Amino acid sequence: MPWYTARVTDFRSDNTHGASPEILDALARAASGNVTSYGSDPITERLRERCRDLFECDLEIFPVVTGTAANALAIASMTPPWGAVFCHEDAHIQRDELGAPEFFTNGAKLIPLAGHLGKLTASDVASAVDALAREGRAGVPSCLSLTQATEAGTLYSLDELRALGEVARSRKLGVHMDGARFANAVASLGCAPADLTWRAGVDVLSFGATKNGALAAELLVIFRRDLAAQIAPRWHRGGHRLSKMRFLSAQLEAYLTDDLWLRNARQANARAQEIARIEGLELLRPVEANVVFVRLTAAQIEALGGAGIELYDWPIFGEGAYRIVAGFGTGEDDVKALARAIA
Repeated sequence: MPWYTARVTDFRSDNTHGASPEILDALARAASGNVTSYGSDPITERLRERCRDLFECDLEIFPVVTGTAANALAIASMTPPWGAVFCHEDAHIQRDELGAPEFFTNGAKLIPLAGHLGKLTASDVASAVDALAREGRAGVPSCLSLTQATEAGTLYSLDELRALGEVARSRKLGVHMDGARFANAVASLGCAPADLTWRAGVDVLSFGATKNGALAAELLVIFRRDLAAQIAPRWHRGGHRLSKMRFLSAQLEAYLTDDLWLRNARQANARAQEIARIEGLELLRPVEANVVFVRLTAAQIEALGGAGIELYDWPIFGEGAYRIVAGFGTGEDDVKALARAIA
């Protein structure tokens, strides 16, 4: 018997999936021999150079264990304690990180904004920033945080990102991108990672890997050198500079080798499209990456439970709303089991 309780399939999150064999193999290789600690090892250096090639620019990197750490450290590098961070009202930093950005900034204020399909618009952000600047006492506009892919499973287009980046630049805001599902966005949009980040005005990317094949590894990618100097001491002081950094870097190096990150993301995206085509599902949001939002009847929920299929309810999208997430490990049989239960 396995140590866990077996289920037909689990669509609650892409965090429920295991790890890619390539990443496990890389960890096994990294375990042999002695290397310098705290990020001065050759694996971390290779990862840095790989990222410079991938993003087509000079940059700095900071491996961390969680996306929450990546987001909080990134925002803290651009935001003083009296600063204001503009984000979508459903953003992970707003709803799911227990005040980590406020903690790491030593008190900065998050300003949640509404936005259709999980996205902010340049005009709405400009209006909100200007209004706060005029009032002058609730916080100093400092940072714009965007999520790609969004918490609604949608994607910012290149034009939308460029417009938001221009608003931020014109108002001297730093731009952070929460890329927990950045791979899914790149795979879906088919554009260069550089186009989705620094060329569109992004200063720091939280580059996710855990949801897409790693065990526990995320990467802060810094496109502005001055921000690297701000992050480095926070990274260390906050307890995120691992002594055996090679084990984080080995996961991330394997993730970026031979396009594993894109292959995994394409698999997850393709399964999400198959789910979206299941007869009897009422879609609540466009399916643009690997997350599907649906409305289910009581009978459908009962059938899914009877089949051992796990979903998360999503009440912020209305009564009967549920989230279905496909991961790199979601197979055709998983989708078929879901379709049978829905039918």
